[in-house]
Amino acid sequence: MSQVVYRRRRGVEAFMLVLAVGIGLGGYLLTGLDTQAQVPQEWPWALAIFGGLALAAHIAVRVRIPYADPLILPTVVLLNGLGLAMIHRLDLGDSQAPHSAELQLTWMAVAVAVFCLVVFLLPDHKVLHRYPYILFLVGLVTLMLPLVPGLGLEKYGARIWIKVWHYTFQPAEVAKIVLAVAFAAYLVDKREVLALAGGRFLGIDLPRPRDLGPILVMWLASMGVLVFQKDLGTSLLFFGLFVVMLYIATERPSWPILGVLLFVGGATAAYPFFAHVQTRVQSWLDPFADYDRNYQIIQAQFGMAWGGLFGTGWGLGRPNLTPLPKTDFIGAAIGEELGVVGLSAVMMLYAVLATRGLRAALGSRDPFGKLLASGLSFVFAIQVFAILGGVTRLLPLTGLTTPFMSQGGSSLVANWALTGLLMIVTHHARKPVAEHAPGGVVASLADDSTQLIDVEGAAA
Repeated sequence: MSQVVYRRRRGVEAFMLVLAVGIGLGGYLLTGLDTQAQVPQEWPWALAIFGGLALAAHIAVRVRIPYADPLILPTVVLLNGLGLAMIHRLDLGDSQAPHSAELQLTWMAVAVAVFCLVVFLLPDHKVLHRYPYILFLVGLVTLMLPLVPGLGLEKYGARIWIKVWHYTFQPAEVAKIVLAVAFAAYLVDKREVLALAGGRFLGIDLPRPRDLGPILVMWLASMGVLVFQKDLGTSLLFFGLFVVMLYIATERPSWPILGVLLFVGGATAAYPFFAHVQTRVQSWLDPFADYDRNYQIIQAQFGMAWGGLFGTGWGLGRPNLTPLPKTDFIGAAIGEELGVVGLSAVMMLYAVLATRGLRAALGSRDPFGKLLASGLSFVFAIQVFAILGGVTRLLPLTGLTTPFMSQGGSSLVANWALTGLLMIVTHHARKPVAEHAPGGVVASLADDSTQLIDVEGAAA
């Protein structure tokens, strides 16, 4: 019987972090060379701060969760570095906000600090399993905070921000973590009940009517976000996350089929009554029918077409012609200056995050860890699919951010916290455990830097 061997791999992580920091710094330097014919004078400080933050995160992982997956942190640092380099490049063509990169680097420092706090203060993810209903309530309340009069703030047609003093914040970024944990805890407890079949239709076992409560609650919540917060992306993210986790827990295809039908039906019913839904769909199907209203998406398409396969090069395009290139449309800026190849590479980095999380779910020894790792991984996958699908006109445009790359403190801090939680799960999935030898004798591993897991059904 073959065996899977897990090692700490912190040296591999350190080496890949050096590469990630180098690639991010390379984008920063190339922008200066291509736009100003010289490297930015502040590059030693940028390298020291960016590299120091990556080192701090690595030390926290090495000390606290040494068996965590070695590819997740370097991938996150690389995405963050590319985002910083692109925001700096956009600053050079923005007279109104020319210091966004410095602000984003400050938010990165806060985000890494939150990451370290999560790693040090949460010894085991299983403690979160105790509070499914409290977390579910907290998540829903947090998600609906923008609807509170005097607290919610509407920007660019969507009401997904709250304003406290002089700061704006997207509560959905925190809610996605809280609800992912709540879903995992609830579904672990109820998966056997939810897996029971009711009637049968077209060869598909449907769930029992008495078990439809959870999916109906999340459907109503997602429709509330779509109608009142005017945000298709957030609605799709939360309902899609719940349906995916429900399918993983029960292994019944009837749940995702029912979920898709509910969401499509609700969105179709809302279409005739809400102008913002009609605008998003019409700009997706035929943006050139109204050039003034769809100017943003049209400019993004022109920019990516100009970039072509390999892009114009760092600093050699004109991504500032697209409105909001630092936030919603940073994917279009990447596509213009790095080309289809560069944008595809960025998508593959997100795919690495999702697949490494799913691999941890497969190796996790507790059901809650399996569902939690799956849910956190799908948060990245669904969010990237929704935002980059909107930028490239594969889907109607959404108001989600591109994780780790878009400008914005709430998104960056929340996604770094999510990364910390995911790495804790991978640490416990890969951590060595004592094996029970034949005859009931417990055999200790000779070297605690490895873990041997029997793979059922594999050839000897």
